[in-house]
Amino acid sequence: MRDRFDMTVTYVMHNALRRELQHLARAAARVHPDPRSVLRTAAGWELFRRALHAHHSAEDTVLWPSLRQALDGRPLDLTRVEAIEAEHAALASLLEAIDQALVGPDNGLDLFGELTGSLITGLRGHLRHEEEAVFPLVQGVLSKEQWEHFGRVQTQRIVADAVRIVPWLLDGVAERTVAAVLAQLLPRSARHAYVHRWQPAYAALDRWSQGDLSVTRP
Repeated sequence: MRDRFDMTVTYVMHNALRRELQHLARAAARVHPDPRSVLRTAAGWELFRRALHAHHSAEDTVLWPSLRQALDGRPLDLTRVEAIEAEHAALASLLEAIDQALVGPDNGLDLFGELTGSLITGLRGHLRHEEEAVFPLVQGVLSKEQWEHFGRVQTQRIVADAVRIVPWLLDGVAERTVAAVLAQLLPRSARHAYVHRWQPAYAALDRWSQGDLSVTRP
């Protein structure tokens, strides 16, 4: 059965986050340079954090409350939403702990590796859980107005830093999907800037210090 709502932007965001988790895993596994020094200045880490915050904050403030309202009287399904909200909180705590480890005293590579490993495993599982357990509820019970409200808020959060986040979001995405996402996120007047300025500037970034990827911990 065809979905009621177009979730293209949300799925593209999920896949972009998965893509960056692969880069994060390789960066965290390095011996030289110290992976903490890489993440302190890595554009990839900052873009990942900003995009994840934009996506999760839109869900937390708009989508989950709307879903809770629509699921009133369905306690088992409400438990699914509560589990997703708990995962958001746990992931936010991990991000904060990693940021503290980057700026604080040297706590050793083992702790840093444990934190980043937990983030990678946790976020991968969360994205899969959300897609399999919660998105079908969204498709089944939300009203058109509720979904469109979430879409507007998510778009606002993404385009607040559009110059950086939009090309990051669309990195490696099929041309047809790029066109569909741009049509949802940007006015036509901004698409020329995306093609001729934003995307080339993003392509020139060495997001995760790729030159040092060959040296990793066993």
